[in-house]
Amino acid sequence: MDDRIDLGPDAQVDQKAVFFPPTAPELTDPFLLLSDDLFSSPGFEWHPHRGVETVTMVLDGVLEHGDSLGNAGALTTGDVQWMTAGRGIIHRELAFRNERARTLQLWVNLPADKKLTTTRYQDLLVTKRPVIERDGTKIDLIAGQAGGASGPALTHWPISGAMLTLEPGRTLEYQLPGADRAFFAVLSGPVTVAGRTIRTGQTAWSEPIGRTGPSTISLHAADGDRPVRIMAFSGPPIRQPIAMGGPFVMNTKTEITKAFTDFHAGKFGDIPRQARLKYR
Repeated sequence: MDDRIDLGPDAQVDQKAVFFPPTAPELTDPFLLLSDDLFSSPGFEWHPHRGVETVTMVLDGVLEHGDSLGNAGALTTGDVQWMTAGRGIIHRELAFRNERARTLQLWVNLPADKKLTTTRYQDLLVTKRPVIERDGTKIDLIAGQAGGASGPALTHWPISGAMLTLEPGRTLEYQLPGADRAFFAVLSGPVTVAGRTIRTGQTAWSEPIGRTGPSTISLHAADGDRPVRIMAFSGPPIRQPIAMGGPFVMNTKTEITKAFTDFHAGKFGDIPRQARLKYR
């Protein structure tokens, strides 16, 4: 179990916290980082990525985004942006109108043979995702399968992901592939996960149980007057060396050096000159 680390404000955000940092990636593989950011201005101006996927969920407000592929737009509360940096991209994430936005951003690792894949950008709108509701529980499906439905995210590694909501006193038997490592980041609690009580800001982990068959994790919301909300993601460990350098995630330090060289040589494309979105 991990406790969220509150880091306070910095040059980009009004408040930053991490549910888990990228300091021991072998223990969180295939996931690297889960950051909780509240920001207004300046937010995250143009910056590059390579060799990783970022999954950004808007918890509150409106997120303005743009990238070197020419994508630009705004995402609202509940929307998810799944970006495959692959061989290289430059993007930005800002609070629309410089008003406040709160996001969760998950870094998902890629295997060596996918690190330089074609860059891809997916907006997974909350209004377009399948939702499974049963007996006071809700699974808002982002990736993978649940309850006979499939999440809309296209993935380069078999990742499953959902936002879970449990009304007070309710139980959800949540199924995962047996080969997966899973995390359950509690946005509002408390909740019992596999018999252990987890509170707001804490993350519970589940280890793989085998190559075949499903794994079932029992979640039980405490009695009270507020529903429990959980971000639940899982995937099989990649089990490859990891080298990290700022916004780049590769397998060796040599590849990190090359990523910086390629970026500065303009091989990610020019830094965009996109104007901010106009007010309506």
